[in-house]
Amino acid sequence: MKKEEIQINNEIDKSKKIDKNVQKKLVKKEKKERRKNTKAHKIIKICWIVILIWLIILIAIFAYRVSKNGGGLQGILATTMGHNEYTLKDLDELRFLLIGISGEEDYKLADTIMLCSYNPKLQKASILSIPRDTYVGKNKEKATASYKINSVYRNGTNIDGMVEKVEEITGLEIDNYLVIDTRALRQLVDAIGGVEFDVPIDMQYDDSTQNLHINLQKGYQKLSGQQAEWLVRFRHNNNGTSYPIEYGDNDLGRMRTQREFITQVLKQTLKPENIFKVNQILKIGMENVNTNLSFDLVKDYIPYSVNFKTEELQTNTLPGVPELANDVYIYTVNKKQTKQMIQEMFEYEEETEDGNSIKEENINNNTKNSNTTNTTKNNTTKTNTTKTNTTVKK
Repeated sequence: MKKEEIQINNEIDKSKKIDKNVQKKLVKKEKKERRKNTKAHKIIKICWIVILIWLIILIAIFAYRVSKNGGGLQGILATTMGHNEYTLKDLDELRFLLIGISGEEDYKLADTIMLCSYNPKLQKASILSIPRDTYVGKNKEKATASYKINSVYRNGTNIDGMVEKVEEITGLEIDNYLVIDTRALRQLVDAIGGVEFDVPIDMQYDDSTQNLHINLQKGYQKLSGQQAEWLVRFRHNNNGTSYPIEYGDNDLGRMRTQREFITQVLKQTLKPENIFKVNQILKIGMENVNTNLSFDLVKDYIPYSVNFKTEELQTNTLPGVPELANDVYIYTVNKKQTKQMIQEMFEYEEETEDGNSIKEENINNNTKNSNTTNTTKNNTTKTNTTKTNTTVKK
């Protein structure tokens, strides 16, 4: 029995020794793992510190570039698009002929004709409505409907010819055009959540041939895309009544409404909450606009347009008078008043680096040549004109 007890005790002692060894090993292992974890935590901590430092540096660089690009939303958008402080300086005035078309798919009419410009450096813009009945022929006594400016469009087959006619009328160079279908207006207005507008009169008009049924009540209201199309296409009611004479009858009234509505669309579109819909808005444009403007060029103007104030938008109608010639209703341009209006609306003064003011002459080559010819009679005048007047091709 004693032998058995001794053997048992020996086994217990051995077991205890083994347990102690195991415990020692476990303690060593635990210490080793603790050291590893401590080291790993230090490495992770260092990594986070490095990342944080880089983030601070990147944010500082971004903030600096935002500041250089004008700050605010403009600076953020410009920086995001890769612009620098020289991008805005290199942007010219953007001028284009806007042609709004409507009608059946196989034949579109040029219902709206507007000469538009935007100067991002001065944050100024102009819209000049051109009546679609504007006479572009040579002899009013032989006037026909085909010599009205909207007829020059020819269902989109003669856009260049239309641009040339507007150049002749205004004396401006117009390198760009945008032909916009009314469905683009519908989609844009819906995309920006509707447009608040004060409808000037009750509008009731039906034209089954165009599937056009206008039904708008006078007063301030939020217009949907469909209602916006009704508004800009309205000329007169079913009973023949139209806008009041003091507002501008028929076509003149419609052009005024169009300009005022476009002003409100711009104001709504340029709201901060709609800036993030830029891609959607651009997509609508790409699907419904026929233009020779490059997408990349237009995109460069977007960051600076957010600072545009609609109070700086100049709008007017081409000066002239509606009249009946050879049994055709036409609109005859007043050339003297037109020249004065063009100078007021499209010739901007820019400040140079030395603080002086330079007038941007937007007169085309033909006008410039004419002016040069007239000044040859006086050498001094000719010299001064050459020094101060420059033709800028946009």
